[in-house]
Amino acid sequence: MKECSLIFIVGPTAVGKSETGLCLSRQINAEIVCCDAMQVYREIAIASDKPSLKAQSQVPHHLVGILSVTQEFNVARYRQLALEAIRDIQAQGKTPLIIGGSGMYMSVLLDGIFEGSNNRDGLREELTRELSSQGLKVLHDRLKALDPQAAAKIHPNDPQRIIRALEVAILTGEPISSLQHKREGLWGKTPIKIFALNRPREELYQRVQGRVEDMFAKGLVEEIRKVSELPLSNTARKIIGIPEVMGYLKGEHDLERAKYLMKLNTRHYVKRQLTWFRRDKRLTWIDIASNQSAGQVAEIIMRE
Repeated sequence: MKECSLIFIVGPTAVGKSETGLCLSRQINAEIVCCDAMQVYREIAIASDKPSLKAQSQVPHHLVGILSVTQEFNVARYRQLALEAIRDIQAQGKTPLIIGGSGMYMSVLLDGIFEGSNNRDGLREELTRELSSQGLKVLHDRLKALDPQAAAKIHPNDPQRIIRALEVAILTGEPISSLQHKREGLWGKTPIKIFALNRPREELYQRVQGRVEDMFAKGLVEEIRKVSELPLSNTARKIIGIPEVMGYLKGEHDLERAKYLMKLNTRHYVKRQLTWFRRDKRLTWIDIASNQSAGQVAEIIMRE
């Protein structure tokens, strides 16, 4: 592998990113920067599939377990902390290895983020109420009128991005699509390689099924029982595993239903992850065979 200032290993949940990254980091004198929206939370280890204490002792990990589930987190804060970690790692003469499944977090590092607008006067809450009362189609149609280019790119069933685009257009008077062109990120400023891992879809889903079963066996219910007693932030509430298990704890469904919902929602998340990453033509894809070890995948990356 040619010398790079930054290396990304991304891909869908359960594909084997963490194991591959751990093997690679030992060979290239790297430290790992988390690129995962769930592993930043301190109290969630099982549901987020957080790196083990053993793994963290072998290779330094950054942005893992850095805040409480009672705190809000967003892409701007992630970008700030990740860039600080990257600079610290490089100052030690090491290579930052960014690993995770969040396409949005990857994007704000590569392409930057615009200082669009703050949520003045509760506009986001107003749009959220409008979503509940009138439906997503009304909001998407409104976005078409204000920013046709953004509406064409954002899926009609993606409420978070639709609301954000509307918020920016209303508060700044500029479409989010034009503001995005003004962003500045790491891409083009330093040598970067981005590797996206993938497996056959059926195998990936089987790994998801196994991971969820393993989480329950490790004590997921008790982990969620403890955090459910805390005032969870809106961002923490979205962690897959929390709503499904909380439904079980509240008696809304049985344990098997909780497992089924968690597997289903994780598969849906895998689809969204793959859709996001496939849009980005800068990624080098590595298709993992079922008999390939993490070490062998790391060797493939080393040869690229």
